[in-house]
Amino acid sequence: MMMWSNFLMQEENRRRAEAGRRGRGQGLSGLSPEQEGKVKLVLLLTAVGATLAVLAVGTEFWVELNTFKANGSAVCDAAHLGLWKMCTKRLWQADVPAGRETCGPAELPGEANCTYFKFFTTGENARIFQRTTKKEVNLAAAVIAVVGLAVMALGCLCIIMVLSKGAEFLLRVGAVCFGLSGLLLLVSLEVFRHSVQALLQSVSPEPPPAPALAYEYSWSLGCGVGASLVLLLGGLCFLLLTLPPWPWGSLCPKQGPRAT
Repeated sequence: MMMWSNFLMQEENRRRAEAGRRGRGQGLSGLSPEQEGKVKLVLLLTAVGATLAVLAVGTEFWVELNTFKANGSAVCDAAHLGLWKMCTKRLWQADVPAGRETCGPAELPGEANCTYFKFFTTGENARIFQRTTKKEVNLAAAVIAVVGLAVMALGCLCIIMVLSKGAEFLLRVGAVCFGLSGLLLLVSLEVFRHSVQALLQSVSPEPPPAPALAYEYSWSLGCGVGASLVLLLGGLCFLLLTLPPWPWGSLCPKQGPRAT
């Protein structure tokens, strides 16, 4: 009889322990309501950076290459390119603003010819305005940008797990991921800038002579810079949320009531 009662007590204790673990697992988060609100606010900030990053990496308007209008013809050539694609356009000089010395902007209507870079498929360099791209530099910029987006997606997953499963230890992992993604995007932008400089300097000696070019960075590059800064700021904010509260109590100890 005593053995049977001990068995029942052990079984009851086991069921209570399992019920307690299930109850803790079903909670929305181990964070306090105030901490959860701060995490959601910073997640909204990083969502803005993620949107800007995807917009920047997915478009080809990173830089515009423009010939000069004074070519003795009624048309002039312009081009714009990004990480994946290059578009050349033939514009009517009458459509170009009068105070502009170069052909463009490339958004003007005209005869367009867009091609994806072949060094992603066949390993060939692209040629534009009698100049040749350096595929190694362009490939490096594209790969770094894609890795940055992948790390950013991993950071989003970590923060979602923090809010949904209460995995507070992933908050620091998410902070590192967002900061690293912002840094990688900045590195990708810098590598792309070097690829543009290399393209401008790689003038072919073969006829016809290469035209003089002017270049200007476009709005997509600005989106990339903005995304990098926002992601870095979001990663810093998440990292601050993982730190313990500032020990104000130790600096300003409370004094008890004076004895009368």
